[in-house]
Amino acid sequence: MGRARSGVVAAQKSTDTSPLLPCKDNDLLLGNQLSSVRKTFGNIAMSLVGAGMLGLPYAFKRAGWLAGSIALIVVAMATYYSLKLLVDARKKVEDDGEAEVATYSDLSYHAYGDRGRIAVDGLIFLSQGGTCIAILIFIGENLPSLFSTLTITSHPAAGIADAKTARSRIGLAGKDTYIFMAFVLQLGMAGINSLTRLAPFSMLGTLANVLAMAVVMREYVVEIISGGGIKPVEAFTDLSGLPFAVGVGIYALSCTVLLIPIQSSMQNQPKFEGVLALAMSSVTTLYVNFALLGFLAFGSQTRDIITLNLHKSLETSMVQAAQCLGLFFSFRLNIHPVYEMIERRLSHGKPSMFMRCSLLVVTCCVAVVVPNFGDFISLVGSSVSCTLGFIFPALFHLRLFGELSWPAKSLDYGFIAFGIIFGLWGSATSISKLAGF
Repeated sequence: MGRARSGVVAAQKSTDTSPLLPCKDNDLLLGNQLSSVRKTFGNIAMSLVGAGMLGLPYAFKRAGWLAGSIALIVVAMATYYSLKLLVDARKKVEDDGEAEVATYSDLSYHAYGDRGRIAVDGLIFLSQGGTCIAILIFIGENLPSLFSTLTITSHPAAGIADAKTARSRIGLAGKDTYIFMAFVLQLGMAGINSLTRLAPFSMLGTLANVLAMAVVMREYVVEIISGGGIKPVEAFTDLSGLPFAVGVGIYALSCTVLLIPIQSSMQNQPKFEGVLALAMSSVTTLYVNFALLGFLAFGSQTRDIITLNLHKSLETSMVQAAQCLGLFFSFRLNIHPVYEMIERRLSHGKPSMFMRCSLLVVTCCVAVVVPNFGDFISLVGSSVSCTLGFIFPALFHLRLFGELSWPAKSLDYGFIAFGIIFGLWGSATSISKLAGF
């Protein structure tokens, strides 16, 4: 059996025990040919750049600019090491001649059997569900601002001074209205069973994220110049901001479940670790600068989604619209693995519109009641992403390699301890904020 060369290829060849490869809000459809070094670098970078980046300036506000920078760099280094553990574990399984490893779930099966696969599939289910909820929250919080801006721009003499008045002029309310609109449109897309038809929208979402980052960075500079310089900011805040920043960083830099398919798609695999290191360091440098400039530009006024800080103009409105549209289609790509897992377990793999609609209802209801985008992605990062990204790779490494040197074994146990401690601490902090404590 040949190696799976992409998430979609893995999905098309999946069996009852091999789930569709899930991914973040910028789901990758990597193509059908083995990738060059340059394309592999692009695939890794695309898997990292998502809506989570827009919560990073707020994370710096909560933790302090220096604490946030250190946290993000440490998370990036830890993420790179844990990804390297997955690469080593996959190579160990294949060198032993057991089988080809096409997905993260396959690796969990070789390490811990059916129990490992069930546990990983469950976490992937929660991860994908959490990503879909975060997308809906983002859309629900950005579209009210977008429509108010367009109304003010179209009717400058109307004297519309605030977003609520603007929205009332065109008959639209808060974020729940826009989430409901997204729900209705997603119902119409629920019957699509071929991811190939959705492939172009994956690129649309990625391009929207890159465009948004470019425009936001420019707005940072404009704000600093026109706003009287850099805002006064703190290097460190209270300790409670640290787990929040770590959680958002883990979410923003998470590409664990995509790593194995990306590696499988590379033609010159001995160079993969170097390409991975370069991609991780490049994206981390970009993220640190993006978050730091945003915090310096808006200071204590930094919002949980940085695009909400942008000046009201037609250009920024178009950026928000493009990103919301890209994420809307990304939602359909991200929820597909959830559909597949439920249908495999409950309807013998046959598509079920009732189950899909039920999942959409639950997802949208959760998105409506969650009050804050930043705290929610921190919760997802601290809980599910932390477990998939740090705890399981170390467990796989310990299990598959057996005899290890004490430094290697100590590092593995250290990663497990890190995942448990920061997972519990970050999750508790995020839950308390979401609950209003």
